[in-house]
Amino acid sequence: QVTNPKEDDGRAPGAGEKASQCNVSLKKQRNRSILSSFFCCFRDYNVEAPPSSSPSVLPPLVEENGGLQKPPAKYLLPEVTVLDYGKKCVVIDLDETLVHSSFKPISNADFIVPVEIDGTIHQVYVLKRPHVDEFLQRMGQLFECVLFTASLAKYADPVADLLDRWGVFRARLFRESCVFHRGNYVKDLSRLGRELSKVIIVDNSPASYIFHPENAVPVQSWFDDMTDTELLDLIPFFEGLSREDDVYSMLQRLCNR
Repeated sequence: QVTNPKEDDGRAPGAGEKASQCNVSLKKQRNRSILSSFFCCFRDYNVEAPPSSSPSVLPPLVEENGGLQKPPAKYLLPEVTVLDYGKKCVVIDLDETLVHSSFKPISNADFIVPVEIDGTIHQVYVLKRPHVDEFLQRMGQLFECVLFTASLAKYADPVADLLDRWGVFRARLFRESCVFHRGNYVKDLSRLGRELSKVIIVDNSPASYIFHPENAVPVQSWFDDMTDTELLDLIPFFEGLSREDDVYSMLQRLCNR
């Protein structure tokens, strides 16, 4: 059930601990704003990863609100298409990675998305991160790209429609596809239905990939800095990563720099 949106004026400090040894030479974690739980929920970064499981089977049950979460009947992604056969899968976050959204008016918003909550239409103001267009187009050429956000579909789906004019995202996954684990919405990569050695997650929130930190390319949280070049700077890195046999070798070299 969605509550009425609100956005705090202050910004909460980012994670004090690294989710993996490779949180990064690429980027430092920055303070991030606390949006309403309507967007996404990432409160406690000090979460423990569950025991690793074989990628050929679905992971074990995970605690959810005092009960047990049932494993999905099938994997989250459909079979790989002929177009993407042989490509690695890149899972890309939305908020504070590609865009910044607010219920407060933003004078230079790229999109204004109407969202209905409890019978009332609210305007969501969306800023695109600099160079997001170039980044998405190149990623779509190199990888099977999947949008995976802890936000609700009623907000994130129309934003993705406006953002992805080239059909880069082969699939879109929203909050209901996350695992709610110790107060966080976690993106469990083992549930995608892809070989983990060929999966990368691009996300600004370490809590989102706490189960698979070795698959992560962390990015700095973005709010409104129009001089930011992070996405542009990542393109050469991903061009190299697309040619690797598995993602771990290059990501490990990144960690050791």
